[in-house]
Amino acid sequence: MITKEKVLHALSHVEEPDLKKDLVTLNMIEDIVIEGNHVTFTVILTTPACPLKDLIENACRNAIAHFISPDVKVDVKMTSRVTTQKNQPLHNISNIIVVASGKGGVGKSTVSSNIALGLAKKGAKVGLIDADIYGPSIPIMFGVEDAKPEAIPTPEGKTRIQPIEKYGIKLLSIGFFTDPEQPIPWRGPMASNAVKQLFNDADWGDLDYLVVDLPPGTGDIHITLAQTYPVAGAVIVTTPQKVAMADTKKGIGMFMMNAINVPILGIVENMSYFTPAELPENKYYIFGKGGGKSLAEKFDVPFLGEIPMVQSISEAGDGGEPVILQDNNPMSVAFMNVAERVAQQVAIHNAKPASV
Repeated sequence: MITKEKVLHALSHVEEPDLKKDLVTLNMIEDIVIEGNHVTFTVILTTPACPLKDLIENACRNAIAHFISPDVKVDVKMTSRVTTQKNQPLHNISNIIVVASGKGGVGKSTVSSNIALGLAKKGAKVGLIDADIYGPSIPIMFGVEDAKPEAIPTPEGKTRIQPIEKYGIKLLSIGFFTDPEQPIPWRGPMASNAVKQLFNDADWGDLDYLVVDLPPGTGDIHITLAQTYPVAGAVIVTTPQKVAMADTKKGIGMFMMNAINVPILGIVENMSYFTPAELPENKYYIFGKGGGKSLAEKFDVPFLGEIPMVQSISEAGDGGEPVILQDNNPMSVAFMNVAERVAQQVAIHNAKPASV
């Protein structure tokens, strides 16, 4: 006779590969239903973008077959409950992910946009803040240059900014509030306060992830955000050139400083190689090879992946439709892999004790 205890015993032998504990200990098994020889249960993943979803489901089926009987009919429902950090002051936002680069021109905004959309395509509730005060580009990438967010009064007598919604995510950019033809001579405190308003004065609703596209370099905005909000982690974007690598080291070092102490979720190497449209199997490493991976190894942080230098990526961004929205496209697959690994690293860091 199959019992709930037998099912839990079997599933206690299934380890969550990232968290290194079994699913039962992690309270990831719910809603066990037994009807004769038919067992149904739900596995609660730490993110809808879990790259190990199929692996975990197969391990559960194998455990039931091995510890109970191979004749048991098993239905596994896979769902998720996104984990968060403790003491999150923005109670409706589970995880803040910042995307940074040591220097400009490495495709940081492209990576930010596609990570946010990748998480949303997997079923997460996602927001995206364009915190690049000096050169906001997210409105162009999403085709909403002319959008003007509304300010809605609240019953408490305050006003809340309504983010622009596009492709299933919520967007805010300083570019929505300024003349794109006019330069804005921001001083440090002014820039930092403007970005904080995008966090505090907006009606974000409930979000699993808020992705923040930071300005290049290491400045006031980076420090202000890291010291004001519990950032879940930073994604560092680089290109293979030596000058980009040198600046990337500084960016990584800033986040690792004791005064900031933001976890590095990993490094993305953008423009890694060139693949001509007529020769899709060929890779030409124009700017060098393996620099991002070597940098990740040096700092003992994850390498999240290589993004090729392909004309369609920039064309998609310029056309207001980021490339990850194109199904069955090698570039969209590359960005989706990065998005899944980012979500994976957030869950791993959230599972660590607060002192780590």
